[in-house]
Amino acid sequence: MVRYTLLRLMIFFGCLALLWLVGLREPTELPWLVVGAALSSMIISAIVLRPFRAEMIQQIRDRQAAKETARSARTDTDEAVEDAARERSDRSDASREATAVDEEPENFR
Repeated sequence: MVRYTLLRLMIFFGCLALLWLVGLREPTELPWLVVGAALSSMIISAIVLRPFRAEMIQQIRDRQAAKETARSARTDTDEAVEDAARERSDRSDASREATAVDEEPENFR
């Protein structure tokens, strides 16, 4: 990610220097110099830095997947604690039902 950002900055400053060399040197032309450098660097970056951008996106996706895997593996999260409590409750309900079956059923008339 740092490499991509540095390359973008280098392209911007390269465009800035090129436009300055072309002739946008006057103080009244400084806004045109900056805007022209920004627009040209965006176009160049979109074309030239495509593989670096794809690599950066993949790194971000991998990092998110690793975080999600680590989060799901944790046992002290709220969801894990709630699931464990629900399982204990279900087991105690099942054991109560099993003991209720062992007793004599009531006769209904």
